[in-house]
Amino acid sequence: MHKENGQRASVLQHVSQNVRRLRHVAQLSQTALAELSGVSRRMLVAIEAGEKNVSLTTLDRVAEALNVAFSDLIQAPDARDPSRINELAWAGTIPGSKAVLLAKATASREVELWEWRLEPGEHYPSEPDAEGWSEQLYVFEGCLTLLLGSEERRIDAGEFFMFASNQPHAYRNDGPVAARFVRNVVI
Repeated sequence: MHKENGQRASVLQHVSQNVRRLRHVAQLSQTALAELSGVSRRMLVAIEAGEKNVSLTTLDRVAEALNVAFSDLIQAPDARDPSRINELAWAGTIPGSKAVLLAKATASREVELWEWRLEPGEHYPSEPDAEGWSEQLYVFEGCLTLLLGSEERRIDAGEFFMFASNQPHAYRNDGPVAARFVRNVVI
């Protein structure tokens, strides 16, 4: 089985388990959830059975009706770190087209989206942010070394990491090529 097909199958199982569990927590029947969400009961039965490839729009409507976040529906039910999702949420008809929800964070005001490029040997020190702030990093080229206090963490291309940014931190490129990454600051 193609890896992405396997990932898609696992996220459908997560959706199935989560919708059923959250519907029961909300004390809703499938009919009541269908009425609240505008999604047909037949579609909900198929979703809960893990038999239906469901659109992101439909999941958004179900999440809203259940008063939960979209990510709560696709995350593995037994996830140890609720902020780390890393699930394939959409696969296109052309192989390689996909959307992966990597992580979530609660924001009280805003989220800043940054594109960074550090050339080999470059170092950027950062002061601690305010309490409650966090950063999400996704490296798409090269390798980034993240310094958190005295700890060093290597983040390779295709990997991501989240951390509370109310501590001293810095970015460093120890590699031979430019490190390119996306940085979200969650305020």
